[in-house]
Amino acid sequence: MQVKSIHRFAKISAFKAREVTRAIQGLPATDAVDLLRFTPKKAAGLILKTLKSAIANAENNNQLNPGDLVVKEAVVGEGPTLKRFQPKARGSAGPIRKRTSHISVTLTDEIEIVRRGDKPKKKSANKKTSAKQKAPAAQGTAPTQTEASATTAETKE
Repeated sequence: MQVKSIHRFAKISAFKAREVTRAIQGLPATDAVDLLRFTPKKAAGLILKTLKSAIANAENNNQLNPGDLVVKEAVVGEGPTLKRFQPKARGSAGPIRKRTSHISVTLTDEIEIVRRGDKPKKKSANKKTSAKQKAPAAQGTAPTQTEASATTAETKE
């Protein structure tokens, strides 16, 4: 089941908030809360508030376990822009755009939770062999050190 929460008219530009939402997509909800709590950006606080609201909606309205929830998508869209003016020299004015955004977080319990550290390691099939194992000793070459010590031991007896 999917649960959604929307924070409309957030006082931050969508460009700045999208950077934070990219980091939490696909994470388990509890891991996303931890990540946002320690992210030093204004957008992280706004997205954390929206994420906690979505978790509360899932828990209270749909009786879902918060430990089973995964962030399916976190989207930031542009809201209306407030247009203000700053006085400039010679009686002119410069425009100021105060941008807003709409933050939307969707959680689901249909996706299996896979943490980044739990991925199975691939075993390499191509094991490199040493040079001694690849090329057998040819006849007429110099004996190896072990062969030389064995022949000297035989000659002493």
